[in-house]
Amino acid sequence: MATPTLDFPHLKIEYPESDGKPMAETDIHRSLMLDTIATLIDFFRNVSDVYVSGNLLFYYEEDVPSSATAPDVFVVRGVMKGNRRTYKLWEEKRAPCVVFEFTSRSTRWEDANKKALYAMLGVKEYFIYDPLAEYLTPPLQGFVLERGDYARLKPESDGSLLSRELGLKLMIEENSLRLIDVKTGEKLLTPAEAQEKARREAKARKVEAEARKKAEAEVEKLRAELAKLRGEK
Repeated sequence: MATPTLDFPHLKIEYPESDGKPMAETDIHRSLMLDTIATLIDFFRNVSDVYVSGNLLFYYEEDVPSSATAPDVFVVRGVMKGNRRTYKLWEEKRAPCVVFEFTSRSTRWEDANKKALYAMLGVKEYFIYDPLAEYLTPPLQGFVLERGDYARLKPESDGSLLSRELGLKLMIEENSLRLIDVKTGEKLLTPAEAQEKARREAKARKVEAEARKKAEAEVEKLRAELAKLRGEK
């Protein structure tokens, strides 16, 4: 009697959308991450093939779900914008050109391993910032990929770090990360700053409109008085 053969159906490999880890170490780290993501999304809003994300599972080896990382912030050139549940390198066919990590004493060894991984994946620029200055000196450092390994970026004359990939300068201002447009020299606004600017501009427009309305009313009053005087004559 022939031995029956078992035909197992193809097992679909699952790629989880969460690694079960917290979004960030502290409120400061979380705010920095969210502000940087939102600021970069706004900066590249008119560029259709620049994708900005962060705290998103990034799978870099097909059929191996354990081969994953979650950059705090990353930017990819050459892929279309759009909402993604995860980022799979073999589907997108583009590694990030820039990665930001907001580090702390408790994550420093993990971040060191990430740095080596990003170099292996071909991430052209890597920036790491220790907002609490717990262990990293200086607290903001940048690296550029050269011949498969990272070389430390030298600060500009103003102390900033230049990201050629993004066209931005990075510097610490009031214990926070500030992004500056290289072309215009203008500081990019965080969502809170943009909202406050919009509020001030709306208030200024309202004041201007009220002043214009008042001035127009005064002109009409003068015209009426002048017409009355002419009529009396």
